[in-house]
Amino acid sequence: MCHLYLSLIPEALIVSMLPPEEFGAYYACGTQKRAREQAIFFEVDPQFRHPYFRIDEGLQRCVPHEDGSPKRSIYISVYRVLEHVPLDALQKLYLVTQDGRSLALDPSTEYPEEEEGLHLYQEIAPVHPLVASTLGPRAFYELIVKTPISLLSLPAVCFVELKLGELAHDPEHGAVKDLPYSNIEHLRQCLIELKTKTVRAKMVNRIQPVRFPYRMIKNGVFVGNEQQFIYFPMPSAEELRQKHYLWWRSIQM
Repeated sequence: MCHLYLSLIPEALIVSMLPPEEFGAYYACGTQKRAREQAIFFEVDPQFRHPYFRIDEGLQRCVPHEDGSPKRSIYISVYRVLEHVPLDALQKLYLVTQDGRSLALDPSTEYPEEEEGLHLYQEIAPVHPLVASTLGPRAFYELIVKTPISLLSLPAVCFVELKLGELAHDPEHGAVKDLPYSNIEHLRQCLIELKTKTVRAKMVNRIQPVRFPYRMIKNGVFVGNEQQFIYFPMPSAEELRQKHYLWWRSIQM
């Protein structure tokens, strides 16, 4: 059986004989366990087809190697993937640590409650700037996909909200504590400008590396296009410790 995956780091549509957890370990660590990187990917409905992708051709090539080992990856596309996959075709979302441990997240129809204060968003695909905003997740998605107020807009976006701690309410004097963000004074200044000006979003870093500490995820992962908006909630820290201990321990390192 072959699986269909939509990778977000980098953006790609991939066919693989590996089940999700094994694919995550392979994608994050490789076969020689030398290159270690985070991986984030969706499992896609294997019945999904779209004229933009040569999926059937990829599936025909998804056969075991001569020694019987499974075919690990066949790339279908590495360009404009997210915008061409309807959100109904997305199944579980997998967050994979640098040592290859996967956490599967299910989509939810219940969105996080809107909170007062400032927000910090790491866009994951198709572009990946770090953006501060006065808007909650759904309003932020609508700003950049549904009703953009600038000349820049995206046909689809996947992003995560990151914790700001005390800076969400007091960017000038709030304690940094364990916030791991680089150039924290620049982040403070961006947040201060949001509180004092009429803009609703401020670019913190336009070339921000897409990798981020999973422990800093505030509520979950969001993905939306011009038709739909989906939320993949993050389990609480207590649930992670109790039910996903090895993954939780890995993200503390």
